[in-house]
Amino acid sequence: MLNNIASNAPLPSPSRAFVTDDSIAVLRFAVEALTAGKEAVLVTLTGIEGGAARALGAQMCVRDDGHYCGFVSGGCVESAVAFEALDLLAKGQDRQIRYGKGSPWFDIVLPCGGGITLTLHRLRSARPLLAVLNSLERRTPAGLHYCPATQQLGAIEGAVTTGWRSGGFERGYRPRVQLVLQGHSVEAQATAALAQAAGYEVTGFTDASDPLIDADTAVVLLWHDLHRELPVLQAALRARPFYIGALGSQRTHSQRSETLLALGWHQEDIARIKAPIGLFPRARDASTLALSVLADIAATRQAGAAS
Repeated sequence: MLNNIASNAPLPSPSRAFVTDDSIAVLRFAVEALTAGKEAVLVTLTGIEGGAARALGAQMCVRDDGHYCGFVSGGCVESAVAFEALDLLAKGQDRQIRYGKGSPWFDIVLPCGGGITLTLHRLRSARPLLAVLNSLERRTPAGLHYCPATQQLGAIEGAVTTGWRSGGFERGYRPRVQLVLQGHSVEAQATAALAQAAGYEVTGFTDASDPLIDADTAVVLLWHDLHRELPVLQAALRARPFYIGALGSQRTHSQRSETLLALGWHQEDIARIKAPIGLFPRARDASTLALSVLADIAATRQAGAAS
């Protein structure tokens, strides 16, 4: 790929293309840049000392025209990082930079008081990024491995824990949360709307043998009828979603449990069901219940990612 920034030409002014901290959107932005004949730099948060606004592995992409997307901090260093990325494209070598504690730039202080290390890599091919995006489209986890010694980026199949290993930095990606939502109720409508706003993939469930339930799925049952929820609930128990939640009081859940025990399910199976559903109890209106359910799903997902 030709270097689109001459080393003696003034660098473009960085400007945010759009606001997102979604890693999938950042990878797509990079792929679109490369396929359009532009150059791009992938910036990855590879070290944290003390506090930080973003998790290890947070990314942004900077295009050779100065447009960028993504976050590696709370927004306080991204423009400076974009300048570094444009300078990299002019000079051709990958680099690491540090901001905050231990940084040579005393005028850039992170509000959290910590320090972050960023790795800037000039993308040479869209292939590793496309491999990751294709895996995620198939709802399969994947990762990227960056080797500083060779300045090479490669794709990894399967689940990856983000961090330094094997002489490089590995960044894991998981499919978007899929919300399998059941229930013809105002609570279900409110939960679906809030989930879509949060970037979840919301789907229904029409067949007890439906294969859509996977490890990145949350199953939410908002029926006011235990008989109608039963086929989906049993399908969820046979699968391994990271979250199963069902509407109803403690008394309703006791009836649910008795039914499941009579059908041959064990107590440890039933214990996987969050009921009454939600992060905080006694939500009586649809909007509050939806917020309670989505907060519980997000907390469970976060705990699973950290374990």
